[in-house]
Amino acid sequence: MSARDPHDIEALRAASDVLGIDALLSDDERAVRDRVRAFVDAEIRPHIADWFDRGHFPRELAREFGRLGVLGMNLEGYGCPGRSAVEYGLAALELEAGDSGLRTFVSVQGSLAMGSIHRWGSDEQKREWLPRMATGEVIGSFGLTEPDAGSDPSRMKTFARRDGGDWVLTGSKRWIGLASIAQLTVVWAQTDDGVRGFIVPTDAPGFHITVLEPKLSMRASIQTELHFDEVRLPASALLPGARGLRGPFSALNEARYGIVWGALGAGRDSYEAALRYALTREQFDRPIAGFQLTQQKLVNMVLELQKGALLALHLGRLKDAGTLTPAQISVGKLNNVREALAIAREARTILGGNGVLLAHSPIRHAANLESVRTYEGTDEVHTLILGEHLTGIGAFR
Repeated sequence: MSARDPHDIEALRAASDVLGIDALLSDDERAVRDRVRAFVDAEIRPHIADWFDRGHFPRELAREFGRLGVLGMNLEGYGCPGRSAVEYGLAALELEAGDSGLRTFVSVQGSLAMGSIHRWGSDEQKREWLPRMATGEVIGSFGLTEPDAGSDPSRMKTFARRDGGDWVLTGSKRWIGLASIAQLTVVWAQTDDGVRGFIVPTDAPGFHITVLEPKLSMRASIQTELHFDEVRLPASALLPGARGLRGPFSALNEARYGIVWGALGAGRDSYEAALRYALTREQFDRPIAGFQLTQQKLVNMVLELQKGALLALHLGRLKDAGTLTPAQISVGKLNNVREALAIAREARTILGGNGVLLAHSPIRHAANLESVRTYEGTDEVHTLILGEHLTGIGAFR
């Protein structure tokens, strides 16, 4: 067999799909994947190294994502696309093959902010916000994590008290995506009636937003800290259906599901960059793809990508059937992010010294995946979720 053409990306992908997973997808699912892949190739890949280098998120992408149909992608009604869980997962994979930060925008907007309003909001709130959020006209964010309450949101200190017919919000949130460019934030706060959710306009008096920078990961994305200084909200700001931590946790599970797929995109792009490089880079009078140790690295990457893809697809089918459980999502998030990060790091070694340049994607993906590994539940949190599932004994406290 002659060496593969490093410029024939479709042939390389076909060879890498050793198990024939592509054949398990429907025509509609492949069409969604191909449409998002083409968008990433045309609109993200030519610019992402520069955006990452400058720490810049292009706000105009919000409208483009809306036209692409990936905002609130698997939500029904109110102008939302209403696609399947598998179709959303495939879109997340392709977006994160471009960059984790850009897939994160779609997750924060669609799974966290829109998802919370769609599941827990009143019909009036849904009609007011969801159609414009689905188009990217309105950007939303999601305020749960606090400076001293990350993995344990039950310790949140942000508090909303009743004052006549209004609510008054006081406290702070940290590591909140998009808030500085958003028009609203779904904020979770303690009340005398337990944890409740509120739709808070970002221009409300007393609402202060600080962008967290500089950072070495997720640079083409926006993370912020929020401060609420006696922010007064009307009664209509309350999400009526959400009571207790079940509200934010339902949104987190939606976001975690997207990560199961998205991490594969970062891993796949890292692998493909290493494979193409190995086929063109010559040392000792031959392409380094012809050396046994390089082939071992490439094989190990493909093994994990193929297993991760089967896992993601299985979880997607369960989600579309309405039977997906939080423990199953933890399996996917824990495994696929951990393996994608290992793939990105190993891919960088194949690139040698050139691998530290932003012209090559693996080191950027590795840096981003350090954040993905932490948010929406750390490795430790998902390990303990699964440990409790296996033993029946909670080990968080």
